[in-house]
Amino acid sequence: MDDGTIASLARAKVDAVRDSTADRYRLAAEFYRAPHADAERGRYRRAELSFLRWEIERGVLEPPGAQLPGSPWWRAVSDRLLGDKVEADLLTRGGDRSPSSRTVALWVMFIRTPSPAAWYRAHNASIVAGYLKHQVLAAAELSEERFMMNVALLRVVYAHALAAAPRLALGLLAPLGRLLGDPRRGAVGVFLDLRNVFPERYPLDDWPLADLIRAEGALGRAMDYGVIASRLEELFAFAATALGEPRVCGFVCDGTPCYCWPAEDRAPWLDGTTRPLARLAAFATGRRHPPFR
Repeated sequence: MDDGTIASLARAKVDAVRDSTADRYRLAAEFYRAPHADAERGRYRRAELSFLRWEIERGVLEPPGAQLPGSPWWRAVSDRLLGDKVEADLLTRGGDRSPSSRTVALWVMFIRTPSPAAWYRAHNASIVAGYLKHQVLAAAELSEERFMMNVALLRVVYAHALAAAPRLALGLLAPLGRLLGDPRRGAVGVFLDLRNVFPERYPLDDWPLADLIRAEGALGRAMDYGVIASRLEELFAFAATALGEPRVCGFVCDGTPCYCWPAEDRAPWLDGTTRPLARLAAFATGRRHPPFR
């Protein structure tokens, strides 16, 4: 079986489950739970499968012909992540063959030498590749949905930094970073599990953006506007280097998220930054200046 055939087989496997959320989940879980996967690889399933369940519960992965169709953007990004993993798995089981992309190569590296940093690098590279490729689909979504896309991205970039660059992520609290960001442990859910942060429904056509921001709660706002926002440009610079993808820096403009978001529309990102809890969170992690310029 040549390299092109393996990539085609991976695409076919993803195509076969695209319109069934149950089968999509099964294939995603199989990467970690299949008999050929070693026990160490299986320990990394928690964070990814939890997020996938949230997507399924929201309805964003429903097929176009469903009574309530899902999101073309969320489906496309999910397809990219799933396809990269499937191809990497096939490659490592089929001998010495070349991956079809750098993102697949990073998954191969994770499979061969699992570690929290290697998992985040592979996972986030696939996610960022999906963000980059499908900006037209993202632009067609409601502004509330695009707000959530940006929050999801900054959260996963931050979680990567916790595991691989804890001093950047937490300042003097850096010794806690690898524990909190380890995708094998439940603590990472504080950063990656959005089910207690945003409404579990799609589309958000009856949720004004101001209500969506308030729904995040005090703790979520303190983390996003205090801890993460106060080091946002540095976090995305870290991601660009770690993932080998400099274009990810373009998702931050003048210190605020701007993935498919008007760079001049900074008000939603500034909301909450003056709150005492957000400022306290920034200060506690070594940031004395107000988050977001």
